[in-house]
Amino acid sequence: MSDHKATIIDGKAIAQTIRSEIAAEVRRLSQTHGKVPGLAVVIVGKRKDSQSYVTMKRKACAEVGIKSFDLDLPEEVSESELICKVHELNANPDVHGILVQLPLPKHINEEKILTEISLDKDVDGFHPLNIGKLAMKGRDPLFVPCTPKGCIELLSRSGISIKGKNAVVVGRSNIVGLPVSLLLLKEDATVTVVHSRTKEPESIIRQADIIIAAAGQAMMIKGSWIKPGAAVIDVGTNAVDDSSKKSGYRLVGDVDFHEACKVAGWITPVPGGVGPMTVAMLLKNTLDGAKRVIH
Repeated sequence: MSDHKATIIDGKAIAQTIRSEIAAEVRRLSQTHGKVPGLAVVIVGKRKDSQSYVTMKRKACAEVGIKSFDLDLPEEVSESELICKVHELNANPDVHGILVQLPLPKHINEEKILTEISLDKDVDGFHPLNIGKLAMKGRDPLFVPCTPKGCIELLSRSGISIKGKNAVVVGRSNIVGLPVSLLLLKEDATVTVVHSRTKEPESIIRQADIIIAAAGQAMMIKGSWIKPGAAVIDVGTNAVDDSSKKSGYRLVGDVDFHEACKVAGWITPVPGGVGPMTVAMLLKNTLDGAKRVIH
């Protein structure tokens, strides 16, 4: 096994293909109906990480021809003011998707805000009704959360079948772990969720044909935990100290990439794996929202 090398799933390249497909659709909508999809991105406060995510999303919109509606609100904005702004965007016919960048400041109830977003503009897929439909057999949500949707898309575009496979999801967050486990179930996988209270996680992970790592623990999953030939989707983005880098740190996943490459059949790198797909899925959800009303 020593000279085995996993196939690298290039999320950047796959996301670029999807963006090209979206750009072509947007052009078609514009030529046929004279309208383009619109995405409103709401950011509260000045968090550096949130700002860089938002800048990236706005840039991606411009690249595919989606119109951006930017709403930058001060840290001290009241909950009722924010709800008012969300209602205005709900009522704006040129806005087909609304994204509120999380986390919000402590004085604002996140769940309350997300529930106020119109169901048919909930491009993040976090509205309780969308998540509820995702959890139910034979029901389809209007939107599926972007990162989980990106994970499934990476598997399917890499020719990895999900049906009947043992899939292990590491982490149970509302943003990734939980929805991706529901999506895998919809795709007929046998799903196990491993979390911080799980006893002997490595013995469970070792059974997996497909691993979705979303625990937020740097290099927690070792090469010896991986079944030979398994597909590994690493959602983790963790900063670890690295004095050789100008920034003083480097980004690593939840999987020990170097070790995993010697055992896995397929693996996503960090960065450049799941990250670009998340943005591509946001654009896709916005396009789909627009297509429901522009015809």
